[in-house]
Amino acid sequence: MQAYFSLIGFGPQGWGAQLAWATLMTLSVSVAAFATGTVFGVAGAWAKLSGGPVLRGLADAYTTVLRGIPDLLVIYLFYFGGSALLTRLGTLMGHDGFLGLNGFVVGMLAIGVVSGAYQTEVMRAAYLAIPRGEIEAARAVGMGRALMLRRIVAPRGLRIALPGLGNVWQQVLKESALISVTGMVELLRQIHIAAGSTRLPFDFYATGAALFLLLTTITSLLFRGAERRTQRHERAR
Repeated sequence: MQAYFSLIGFGPQGWGAQLAWATLMTLSVSVAAFATGTVFGVAGAWAKLSGGPVLRGLADAYTTVLRGIPDLLVIYLFYFGGSALLTRLGTLMGHDGFLGLNGFVVGMLAIGVVSGAYQTEVMRAAYLAIPRGEIEAARAVGMGRALMLRRIVAPRGLRIALPGLGNVWQQVLKESALISVTGMVELLRQIHIAAGSTRLPFDFYATGAALFLLLTTITSLLFRGAERRTQRHERAR
């Protein structure tokens, strides 16, 4: 046991610093991807609820395709397709050789776009769950769309959507491990490197599982705290 803690510790022979940095990278790319997905989710939900036939059709196609193909395939398409496009543009500008995209950017965009497809449905369902009487009452007293969005739709919709958004966040956090295929050194990639270097795969993969579980548990508690806080305000009404 002492040898194990020395292995994952911050001593001269330990991998603690590398694992800590990789965990921070995993958390960073997950937060960035979730925020990117929120932008796509809001736009997709608006298109499905208020857009014309063309926008609704595009939003339906977006959610159907992105929820229907493997996330790893989306990452490959973004990485290799984006790199091929970047290389071609570089060639036109006189640059020779392959130009690859940054792994963090690819992961953020790819997982964010997939996350947005799920967030679209969560936000659409949350809006539809808002009592119609509140919307009609706001219109009756002369509220404009912006004021109604700020005072009624956004706060009420967020309270309803929080559990679903928490599930999407957990999915994003776990999918961040797929970004290792782009060469980005996040938690799973660092675990793989350490396991190969020390020839102690079980020790490091078990450590990786524990670190992912720690991240998901802490963030799940944060979402639950936010849910309880919004429900408290709901009961106060």
